[in-house]
Amino acid sequence: MKNIRNFCIIAHIDHGKSTLADRLLDETKTVTDREKQAQILDDMELEREKGITIKSHAIQMEYMRPGSGAGAVGGSSAAGGDQKYVLNLIDTPGHVDFSYEVSRAIASCEGALLVVDATQGIQAQTISNLYLALGHDLEVIPVLNKIDMDAAMVDEVKDQIVDLLGCDRDGILEVSAKTGKGIAELLEAIVERIPAPKGDDEAPLQALIFDSVFNSFRGIIAYFRIMNGTLRKGDRVKFINSRSEYDADEIGVLKLKMSPRDEMRSGDVGYIISGIKNSVDVKVGDTITHVARPATEAIAGFEDVKPMVFAGVYPVETDEYEDLRASLEKLKLNDASLTFEPESSLALGFGFRCGFLGLLHLEIIQERLYREFDMDVITTVPNVSYRITTTKGAVLDVHNPSGLPEPNYVVKIEEPYINAQIITKTEYLGNVIKLCMDKRGIMLNQTFLTQDRVEINFEMPLSEIVFDFYDKLKSISRGYASFDYHQTGYKESKLAKLDILLNSEPVDALSSLIYVDHAYDFGRKMCEKLKELIPRQQFDVAIQAAIGAKIIARETVKAVRKDVTAKCYGGDISRKRKLLEKQKKGKKRMRQVGNVEVPQEAFLAVLKMD
Repeated sequence: MKNIRNFCIIAHIDHGKSTLADRLLDETKTVTDREKQAQILDDMELEREKGITIKSHAIQMEYMRPGSGAGAVGGSSAAGGDQKYVLNLIDTPGHVDFSYEVSRAIASCEGALLVVDATQGIQAQTISNLYLALGHDLEVIPVLNKIDMDAAMVDEVKDQIVDLLGCDRDGILEVSAKTGKGIAELLEAIVERIPAPKGDDEAPLQALIFDSVFNSFRGIIAYFRIMNGTLRKGDRVKFINSRSEYDADEIGVLKLKMSPRDEMRSGDVGYIISGIKNSVDVKVGDTITHVARPATEAIAGFEDVKPMVFAGVYPVETDEYEDLRASLEKLKLNDASLTFEPESSLALGFGFRCGFLGLLHLEIIQERLYREFDMDVITTVPNVSYRITTTKGAVLDVHNPSGLPEPNYVVKIEEPYINAQIITKTEYLGNVIKLCMDKRGIMLNQTFLTQDRVEINFEMPLSEIVFDFYDKLKSISRGYASFDYHQTGYKESKLAKLDILLNSEPVDALSSLIYVDHAYDFGRKMCEKLKELIPRQQFDVAIQAAIGAKIIARETVKAVRKDVTAKCYGGDISRKRKLLEKQKKGKKRMRQVGNVEVPQEAFLAVLKMD
């Protein structure tokens, strides 16, 4: 066990985590030339397309460290020969939407490489990921990446790292993940500085599940890290929380592909296949132990994640409801931060109310459902959960505007607030503050990190950042501002339910809870957008936005009309009027029986409204 090192790579978006992982795999000869490709650990089709990491990826490397005969530091082998070290690496995502993946990776390691881009310096996710690592008492090794670039500000960024970490300036490693410079020194530092895992091979088995994946041939494959004890192939094991028992048909370590082993000891990271069919049995954060000699207590897993954004997910074909449930359950195995519960809607039938960590997470889940499970789904307007206090003193959690009680029964509505941390260049400071103020933000403080970098903290309603806040922040700061947030609690707000009516019938999938002062503008934009998207019918279609009984905006989609007076040439006007009156009566009757189909684009367009 003294020759095992478990570590993860944490950083802000695009600071070079996955490329650094590639160089470590090259240096330790874990990957053959045939298997090489850029960002080799990003194996999901979506990750390669978007160029981002979505899932944490674990892989085992073997590092031959030169012995004391070759002049190594602290080489402890008797003959001075090479020593073999086993390095378990987890590459993590950088986006705030996938921060749960990062927290799980951190919980199963003893050390972390904190990667900072020499051209960008320290950014918001760098700081929040660092706090996560320090909260788990990890040994942090600061790594300065991209030193080969012309725009690299090595000395300035080193000063920032020293200010942030309070570390020794000489302890910051300079590497270039692109060219491979400094990688050998980095491997040496990993072995030197990161502590070996602690654990007792003889104690009862305790293995923490940190991820799982569904395989249609072999059932559910769980990835674990053994904290104490020894696991052998064929052992009878049980999952403590779900209380289900299975045989360990196959265990092994995670190389580029799964590599079976007969025995694994404490400190090892690997996988277990036991033919599990039921996805409810495997929960990320659960503990595996032996049936014959069980551990007395489970390992403290990860805190349950709180979804930030809620949206309804409905199958396009109503009879695919059960298929959608099965797909979501399989997807939840691989993405534990997804939560869902059944709900129904008048317009869309049966579906699920899903909780996501952010808009990017929602987009990725929707895309994965389509690609991996061939499920075409309709997603409703994303919103957050509100807390309603009624006149009877009851407190309700409302995720959906349609679940809101009548206005005369509501005493107060509270909405979730967040603490937003934004790091930007000083030249964009004014624009960033204006954007936050427009989104009902209250400024808490601002700190100048260096002469031209400033950190500002705002208290803001979560509902304001759900839509397009991040996109706007990126565009006004030319991509320089970085953003991170955490939820702080609920506060009372002046909110109103905005209904969209088509021919006086409310469409519940388009209704939303909105701040009173923004309701008029939002309602008008919605009506204008829907007027473009709803196809013309044989009768006039009235599109209205309403708060309670008060109509605040209206647009009309004009009817498609046949020219009934074409055959009347010359003659008395009353002949034409008679035909027009007849047509008018027909249109009126048609309007009473006709109904309006809302196209799928209309639901999606509301999400993209500027």
